[in-house]
Amino acid sequence: MFTGIVEDRGSITRIESVGEVVELEIEVREGLAGEVKVGDSIALNGCCLTVTSTGGGHVCFQAVPETLERTALGTRKVGDRVNVERALRADARLDGHIVQGHVDGTGVVEEIRRVGDDVRLRIRCGSEVGRLLVPKGSVAVDGVSLTVIDPDTDSFWVTLIPHTLSVTTLGKLRPGDAVNLEGDVLGKYVQRYLERLRD
Repeated sequence: MFTGIVEDRGSITRIESVGEVVELEIEVREGLAGEVKVGDSIALNGCCLTVTSTGGGHVCFQAVPETLERTALGTRKVGDRVNVERALRADARLDGHIVQGHVDGTGVVEEIRRVGDDVRLRIRCGSEVGRLLVPKGSVAVDGVSLTVIDPDTDSFWVTLIPHTLSVTTLGKLRPGDAVNLEGDVLGKYVQRYLERLRD
């Protein structure tokens, strides 16, 4: 489980196909690299992956075909930056919202507006994500916990404050870029419960 509060912006240093899986090597800041161990769960752009090896300031992961097909990780290339968050510790504050690292779908940045020091993003999404969103609810965009603004069936807005722009990869997004999206897990349970009541 994660919170959507990004710890680092890692850089992809290697992408290599090994049979059906793809190995991803990410360079992270020295302090983080020294604390990570094999078997840890880490969210890369909001996608939960397991650490397979570490060393020399790098952390390695394996992504299976389903992960690459269902998330935007399959479109990333060497040199791209990714948001990095380690799993939540039981004694830590929950500063963002509950994020599972199980991406519900991808979206596309449609519009970017500068509003003073903030940036507003309009993201187009599929109905599998859109039906999970409510005004002032939570959404994870590339693993970053954000507040939903003006959602409809296939798009929504979020606002990025200067701090978010400086410590995550979201400030580098451009129209047409793909992003990973995860709706609030509490909303998913409510939706499933109501669907079962109707059956």
